[in-house]
Amino acid sequence: MKVAIEGCAHGELEKIYDSIQFLENKENTKIDLLICCGDFQSTRNIADLRCMACPIKYQSICTFYKYYSGEKIAPILTIFIGGNHEASNYLQELPYGGWVAPNIYYLGYAGVINVGGIRIGGISGIYKGHDFLRGHFEHSPYTEETKRSVYHIRNLEVYRLKQLSGKIDVFLSHDWPRGVYHYGNVDELLKFKPYFRDDIFENKLGSKPCEDLLHHLQPSYWFAAHLHCKFAALVPHQIDKTDDEGNTIRKNTKFLALDKCLPKRKFLQIVDIPCEQDATKKYDLSYDLEWLTILQLTNHLLNIKSQYQYMPDANTSSKERSNFTPTNEEKQTILEKFSKNLIIPLNFQQTAEPYNPNSSTDSNHRIQMPNAQTNKQTEEFCAKLGIDDPLHLVLLNNSNNDNNLTDNSSLPNYLTPERKTNQSYNDNESSLIFTPSSVERNSIKRLSLPAPKDDSVSIDKNDESESKNSNEISSIDQEIDNSKGNSFNQKSNDCNPSDLNPSPQPTKKFKRRNASLYENS
Repeated sequence: MKVAIEGCAHGELEKIYDSIQFLENKENTKIDLLICCGDFQSTRNIADLRCMACPIKYQSICTFYKYYSGEKIAPILTIFIGGNHEASNYLQELPYGGWVAPNIYYLGYAGVINVGGIRIGGISGIYKGHDFLRGHFEHSPYTEETKRSVYHIRNLEVYRLKQLSGKIDVFLSHDWPRGVYHYGNVDELLKFKPYFRDDIFENKLGSKPCEDLLHHLQPSYWFAAHLHCKFAALVPHQIDKTDDEGNTIRKNTKFLALDKCLPKRKFLQIVDIPCEQDATKKYDLSYDLEWLTILQLTNHLLNIKSQYQYMPDANTSSKERSNFTPTNEEKQTILEKFSKNLIIPLNFQQTAEPYNPNSSTDSNHRIQMPNAQTNKQTEEFCAKLGIDDPLHLVLLNNSNNDNNLTDNSSLPNYLTPERKTNQSYNDNESSLIFTPSSVERNSIKRLSLPAPKDDSVSIDKNDESESKNSNEISSIDQEIDNSKGNSFNQKSNDCNPSDLNPSPQPTKKFKRRNASLYENS
């Protein structure tokens, strides 16, 4: 199979496809697959651009929207992972992967699929140690902090990938694996990127989790981007194997990083990868059975909170299962769930209005980040596999906190049964959402508040005790301001009849912050 490898796409799909067509005409060949290693920028409209972590003056809609809207169709099957410049709100709709446009497939936070017998895995985002142990708690509209933390890889995805067995043909990351530069021409690299010298000398350049995955999975090929330069390396692995004739074989990984899509930059490479499927047939995308089973077995480890959570460790004395490499029986169960058909359905649907190039430039500047929403592809996938959508859990958690849900019938059918109860899977409360029962929701509504003050007598701002009461109310007001919009009703205490006019009933007066500003002169 002839595979085109692209470094950082940065939204320039038209230019990439044109470059591939030029190569096909020049070499009189046909490219079967395009793989992009992050910074894909699948921005459907201006609102998606606002979710990308870069200043507005550098935000450009580029050309993905044409393939999303149907104005153009991707001429070649395209697979990509996420980087650190993405429409994160859109990619969060597809945490387990899915079609972002016809013929363009996203691998998700992490994923493994099969194309024509080639097993392709990948992990999206970049590594930052301070977010690695957190859950997927972010959602649009983002803060300046969550706009960046949303694309930082998490330990759950790395842990799941480490459960894989068998051969991995191709693995994708945006970050370089740390230390990979030791296996290539470092002098040539430093001529082009001299400011890498200190990080290379201190062995800090690249991602530690990707380094672990590189030596654990030992794929035949590893492709990356991010550092905007071309670099090749041959990484030997420590495990020696012996063939049928008694010869020792050392397994190697061919590593290649590429530049971003710019003129006179090395951003595209054609690679011939051995393939089992007949080249005359159409290459279909298929789910990987082992990966599906791992997702289902580790669903209880899904964390949607910002607190740290550690993965199960075989070296501890805990009786909790720590090895989730599936058995044949477990894989057979998942295969039955999919009716023994692992072909990925062509179920793309638009979930946002595509960009209109004829829209007013002035109005575009006023467009803000959109609210988060779930995606029908993810709903169908989760329902079939019996796992949870992290984005839906985040939105559900926020909805519960705002007391907008009244009973469990509001929960969608594709949530796993455990998520519909108030039971957690383990003692680590930071690992999972706590879904309140209807009784507990009612108790949440009845907030425990201090008894209201009888303020029917007019306020004397020179009275020390009244000033103290005013400070107390201001403190409560401050807590309410910080409580995600929760509201409540206060009932006044019975007042002394002598303080009231016989008719009509008096209007209750509550002291409020800065009350003096509202008094009559």
